[in-house]
Amino acid sequence: MALERIGRALRKNKLPYYALNLLRQLLPRALHQKRLHHKLQSIKHYNKAEVLDRVNYYNKLTENTALGAEAVVLKDMPVFKSPKAYGFDTFEYTRYFKETLKACFLFGDVIHVPEVPTLQKSRPINGNNANAILLKLDKKRHFVFVKDGKPFNAKKDMLIGRSAVNQPHRVKFMEMYFGNTLCNLGQVNTNGGRAEWIKPKLSISAHLNYKFILSLEGYDVATNLKWIMSSNSIAVMPKPTYETWFMEGRLMPNVHYIEIKADYSDLEDRLKYYIAHPHEAEAIVKNANVYVKQFQNKQKEDLISLMVLQKYFDCTRQ
Repeated sequence: MALERIGRALRKNKLPYYALNLLRQLLPRALHQKRLHHKLQSIKHYNKAEVLDRVNYYNKLTENTALGAEAVVLKDMPVFKSPKAYGFDTFEYTRYFKETLKACFLFGDVIHVPEVPTLQKSRPINGNNANAILLKLDKKRHFVFVKDGKPFNAKKDMLIGRSAVNQPHRVKFMEMYFGNTLCNLGQVNTNGGRAEWIKPKLSISAHLNYKFILSLEGYDVATNLKWIMSSNSIAVMPKPTYETWFMEGRLMPNVHYIEIKADYSDLEDRLKYYIAHPHEAEAIVKNANVYVKQFQNKQKEDLISLMVLQKYFDCTRQ
């Protein structure tokens, strides 16, 4: 418990994060621009087809795409404008490119596709989303992974869920299943929802005592999906409608997560099925763990991020 408290304190302490990003502002960009070619050449250390596949998934632009009048030059990018995490995470990679290049940025929880090529965190999965180019943004909050020492068969045969209950679809889920004997549900916000739903927040480690963890989308994607899929528990959710750098659109139902209907009506049947078929459930855990591993090599993630930007500048005729 002491180690867990220390871990929580470190995650909440944003001083090292801000200090690192302030330091990046002070270093001359020219130093990084000279290293860009070397960084891009590191593709030889990885599976080239896999890297290019991910680059082209995030950035679906084709040659000679018009940029649009809203674009700003990189040297004028609002790094310190709220939400700062988005500016910091973008600058980590734009600093490798000439300050005179232009780009469009859309920060925050984005659920639409812009009319011009734009760099953003999230986008709709369905339809033509080529103008929404994904970067790994707000990653300190979203890209959290865990080391789970408790095997699936040692966990409780229940669904755990703790979240803010603001959106109508989350309210609907609570109305249907709060108090269900297969579920341990609660809302963590004190405004909105219902007073009887309010329960204290639970740590990630407390969630990991349960075989099944609820992962409902919020304003865009479900923030907890990444750490659930790195654990020995299973995410339970409808088919995702939005995606980020995590490529939620590539997740396969009942392979990487347990899929429930969009109206939630089959939740009990799905939980009972996997409680009765533990080997199938454990296969989902293994598949999810494998999926997560592709995001855990920092050097490869850096390379893919730079290649996404390089393609953006190339395809917008810069």
